[in-house]
Amino acid sequence: MRMRAVFFLLSVCSSLILLISVSSACNKALCASDVSKCLLQGLCQCQPSEGNCSCCKECMLCLSTLWEECCDCVGMCNPRTYNETPPTSKSTVEDLHRPIPSLFRALTDGDTPINMMVVSFPIAEELSHHENLVAFLETLDEQHQNVSLPGSSIHSNYDKENLCTVVYFDDCLSIRQCKQYCKSMGASKYRWFHNACCECIGPECLDYGSKSVKCMNCLV
Repeated sequence: MRMRAVFFLLSVCSSLILLISVSSACNKALCASDVSKCLLQGLCQCQPSEGNCSCCKECMLCLSTLWEECCDCVGMCNPRTYNETPPTSKSTVEDLHRPIPSLFRALTDGDTPINMMVVSFPIAEELSHHENLVAFLETLDEQHQNVSLPGSSIHSNYDKENLCTVVYFDDCLSIRQCKQYCKSMGASKYRWFHNACCECIGPECLDYGSKSVKCMNCLV
């Protein structure tokens, strides 16, 4: 039995490595641990590309709010849709370690820094997509009504009238530059659009800022 369990774990790990390495759109830093968890539970191992989507619903429930960012890692994003989707609608997000909220607020308060655009909007607007996704997941199937969806109460203790402030750089940046620049500003997170537009996300934001591309010289 022990050997069988070892072979099973090795098989799952091999599948995870293969899936993540094959998909160029997979955000490994954000998705690896959650995808691994769902694969270990046997919830994301069907093959939609071969017409077998029997596990798609369970996989979506398991990945929860990370579904949109991580479906590529399990081969469940529609390849045709992905190829036809403009890069401005796809993005990679990541939390930054040891943010400096006071620095970010100081740099975004008052006059707009050169080569940047500062945008503030209500937190309720930032969370609207998150809430819609959670509501959709909760109503997929009655048998999952007791499933705990990570992040479903992300906004429960916050005033939705507060503002989320983000910074866009005017010019295109590589994902490495985006992360570095956002860290240097004291940002909490960053969003890098696949057209190379960079968005630094402030400490008041509860999710990953705005999904709108607003880099002045990097809109295509």
